[in-house]
Amino acid sequence: MTSSNAVSPPSSAPLLQLQGVETSYGDSKVLFGVNLEISSGQCAALLGRNGMGKSTTVKTIMGLQPIRKGCITLRGMDLNRMRPHQIAHAGIGLVPEGRRVFPNLSVRENLIATAKDPVHSKQKWLLDDIYAIFPRLKERERHLGCNLSGGEQQMLAIGRALMTNPELLILDEATEGLAPIIRKDIWRCIVLLKSRGLSLLVIDKNLGALMRIADRHYILEKGLVVWSGSSEELRANPRLVQDHVGM
Repeated sequence: MTSSNAVSPPSSAPLLQLQGVETSYGDSKVLFGVNLEISSGQCAALLGRNGMGKSTTVKTIMGLQPIRKGCITLRGMDLNRMRPHQIAHAGIGLVPEGRRVFPNLSVRENLIATAKDPVHSKQKWLLDDIYAIFPRLKERERHLGCNLSGGEQQMLAIGRALMTNPELLILDEATEGLAPIIRKDIWRCIVLLKSRGLSLLVIDKNLGALMRIADRHYILEKGLVVWSGSSEELRANPRLVQDHVGM
């Protein structure tokens, strides 16, 4: 299949850029030269079947998995040798797969535990802003993380990431395993975040929702970006979905 990775040069340097990124687990290579760009205010979707390297790409961006080759930059700043907390402080927020809220802290404590002032972000997220997006968290403010439902934990994970005031927010399977009404709330939140100018990288199985929100899609196949393009281009090529996404 012919790759469609050629992208017109942006008017300014990309916010996040991955160039030739390779990552291994021991002797097993997982990423084979991933190239990806996200501009300021853009929403990008990372697509592909399970086991193709999507979550590994996220872990590598966040410094949770060592990069073996290539370069990752944020606003031109090299992230390769930074530790995860330094990358988070530089302006990348993560909503990890599996939520991973602090179980023995209350909702309020979860939200303020990692809160920091924005470094480059135009928006400053405060506690009341999170409660405005997710009123249920306000109602459960004093409840421990371990006593929340799965949907409430996901709202909390998103709120906690926003309280770091990131310039780029990564959401890894943020709607997986949730009831339809909760998924609707999460997608409503993502649309709101985009409308406020927050840059987003989203991994999700709901291709319909991603096609409505994402400015650009990247398809991973065995640790390599085999195609990238707009929602219109992807919609016009259903064979891509059939062959590489399986939705």
